[in-house]
Amino acid sequence: MSGLAVTWWGHSTTTVELGATRVLTDPVFVDRFVHLRRHATSPTDEATAADLVLVSHLHMDHFHLPSLRRLTAGTPVVVPAGSRDLLARTGLDVLEASPGDRLTVAGVRVEVSAADHPATRHRWSRKAAQPVGFRVEGAGRSLWFPGDTGPATDVSDVRPVDLALVPVGGWGPTLGDDHVGPADAADLVRRVGARWAVPVHWGTFWPLGMGRVAPGVRRQLFETPGERFLDAVDEDEVRGVLAEHGRRIALDR
Repeated sequence: MSGLAVTWWGHSTTTVELGATRVLTDPVFVDRFVHLRRHATSPTDEATAADLVLVSHLHMDHFHLPSLRRLTAGTPVVVPAGSRDLLARTGLDVLEASPGDRLTVAGVRVEVSAADHPATRHRWSRKAAQPVGFRVEGAGRSLWFPGDTGPATDVSDVRPVDLALVPVGGWGPTLGDDHVGPADAADLVRRVGARWAVPVHWGTFWPLGMGRVAPGVRRQLFETPGERFLDAVDEDEVRGVLAEHGRRIALDR
């Protein structure tokens, strides 16, 4: 059986190794953009090395154009259908995907599902595309990356996986109905049937000045979601792993 490893670079950016294939999710490599500042170790150049890139939705903290432009020309990037034009003239091999699609890319199989999240690029944008999640299988190992999604997400068609990368936090003032918190995230990975689960989308970016204004919100949405996710996970069903930024974790059977 080939190896499985994960490196969390922060926010929803991870590198998952399925055997020799490096799968990169929602790459964001910068330390600051718009109103957000990184409060964690910055990604190294190693983060840009990928055989396949998955982009879950159009929001700028997930579909981050400056970070995507740092990838090697020719790298296959799977994006939601209707968003290929955002990566025009990047030299990337852009593939659009819709819920229900099944692709074979970079030697791995990718199954695409719908995510429960806003479709527009930002609040005032007319640019929209259906947010998606991904189940990826290769070298005898598998991962599930749902992107940003709400607790009402239908995961009935997602087959069990070795590793789930599940969002658990945000930056306030509340998560709303289109994100999951630690308890709902734990329920999702249980329903999917993941052997391992790593919480993402927490502890990385926080709005400038908001820590002083709303320390309780910061603790709830930024500082503690990872630990609370582990507390909510039933270790008899799913093994939760609290990753450190930039640290590679090898996962065993």
